Amino acid sequence: MSPKPKTRLIQFNSCPGDPYAPVSTPLYQTATFAQPSAAELGPYDYTRSGNPTRAVLESVLADLEGAASASAFAFSSGMAAITAVTRLVNAGKRIVAGDDLYGGTYRLLGQLPEERGVEVVYVDTTDLGAVDAAIDSRTRLVLLESPTNPLLKVSDIESIGALAHRRGVPLAVDNSLMSPYLQKPLELGADIVVESATKALSGHSDLTAGVVATRDPDIADRLRWLQNAEGGGLAPFESWLLLRSAKTLAVRLEAQQLNARRVAEYLCGCPLIQRVYYPGLEGHPGHELNGRQAGGPGVLMSFTTGSDQLSEKIVNATRIFKIAVSFGSITSVISQPARLSHASVPALIRDERPLPEGLVRLSVGLEDVDDLIDDLAQAIRTAAGRYEEVDQPLAPDLAPN
Repeated sequence: MSPKPKTRLIQFNSCPGDPYAPVSTPLYQTATFAQPSAAELGPYDYTRSGNPTRAVLESVLADLEGAASASAFAFSSGMAAITAVTRLVNAGKRIVAGDDLYGGTYRLLGQLPEERGVEVVYVDTTDLGAVDAAIDSRTRLVLLESPTNPLLKVSDIESIGALAHRRGVPLAVDNSLMSPYLQKPLELGADIVVESATKALSGHSDLTAGVVATRDPDIADRLRWLQNAEGGGLAPFESWLLLRSAKTLAVRLEAQQLNARRVAEYLCGCPLIQRVYYPGLEGHPGHELNGRQAGGPGVLMSFTTGSDQLSEKIVNATRIFKIAVSFGSITSVISQPARLSHASVPALIRDERPLPEGLVRLSVGLEDVDDLIDDLAQAIRTAAGRYEEVDQPLAPDLAPN
């Protein structure tokens, strides 16, 4: 009987071949390795090309993602991972990308037409017809997030994979919001999964890392070559940190999701909040789909007030929520994406697909949920100029208003 994910996160071969059988993977903090002789190469020669600590991490990640053996690759950041995926597309070809992406991804894709001759077409990936219409004979990659950042739109990964495969096009899914504990795109039919391991996989805001995993041997060979040739592999210390952090991924996410649900319900009952975007709410358009293809709604949500000024006051008035980019950590953070994480979205894209007025993004951590709700309540009261105590009822089944 195969162990379940919680067990596999903790129990794995921590150091293959080590005679001392350490329970915790050692940190091989070295740039180079002595070789058996002048004419022989050992299993490792130079850390850019391979390192025992990173190798254990990549083995664990391949297992978690449902990838082929030795087909997960750890990179120095999430953007380094996505960059490697775009390298699979040659000049003169097309990438069909989702229209609600992380700002850094927009920035990267925005330079591809001019610098590498790769066309990028943006579509609403919740619309299967739009995706199908965008895939032409020059398309070599479909790239999407699900749920998306920051609007939490949920796309049908299995159906989009089938559409792409009918044209011989691989599907890549940025799974950073979910992590492999909550969602496995490769098992849903995606060919490539990308993770910003800086987020939930790390969970402690103390490292940057990225992951690419696949079941396709040709794609794996190309990614392996790119990781080595371009030098984007994750360093030993960060690999060791990520291995340690990933062991608590399941317990962290399960507890954080309980907090996130309570926070989302509270926001739905606030008169100043116009709409809450969170797949865990029954009224969310992607609620049922996310429930079918993922093991939970995650810890990220956003809401609108209809006023950038009011939202700025709310963000500035929080005391427990830290104003910061990124998400998925045990520390709760708050931001206005248009001013921080998505400030690098090209002007043309911002004009064509503006974010809702006054959009605020929350990543809910492991603090006491009553403290988090009290913090938001006082911040909303302060922003509205109301300092008296206001009873804000919870609304367990209230749809986004």
